[in-house]
Amino acid sequence: MAAISKIRPNLWFDGQAEAAANFYVSVFKNARILSVDDISAGPAEGNKIVTFELEGLSFTAFDAGPNFKFSLAVSFEISCDSQEEIDHFWRKLGQGGQTQQCGWLQDQFGLSWQIAPAELPQLMAKNPKAVMEAYLAMTKIDIAQLRAAAQQG
Repeated sequence: MAAISKIRPNLWFDGQAEAAANFYVSVFKNARILSVDDISAGPAEGNKIVTFELEGLSFTAFDAGPNFKFSLAVSFEISCDSQEEIDHFWRKLGQGGQTQQCGWLQDQFGLSWQIAPAELPQLMAKNPKAVMEAYLAMTKIDIAQLRAAAQQG
């Protein structure tokens, strides 16, 4: 078993921890379930704690009831090297969720992701105003349009 990160995100679910972990593992190439354990005592007794890994980052998903929901205040950014990669994550993570401006989406479990091109900082440095205007007009990111905006003027 891989070493568990000293700091890792803990994701609170209401009876969907194992389903969510399995979904996320299916979306990422370098991903795996590390453990699935039953909660054997306390208020969440009978539910699950799932430890999983996505691209080397360890997560814990646990079923703890309906008290808290995900919000846009916390999200995970996926830095993509190609349009094909952006399209893959957008399609997979967006299934059953909600899309938003600037490459943001909430997946079917309510967790927020930003699907962004790795080259965005370089494109912004070339022509900040034009790239930002193009970026703000997008839902799913189109790298070719951002590159064209960076070349304007």
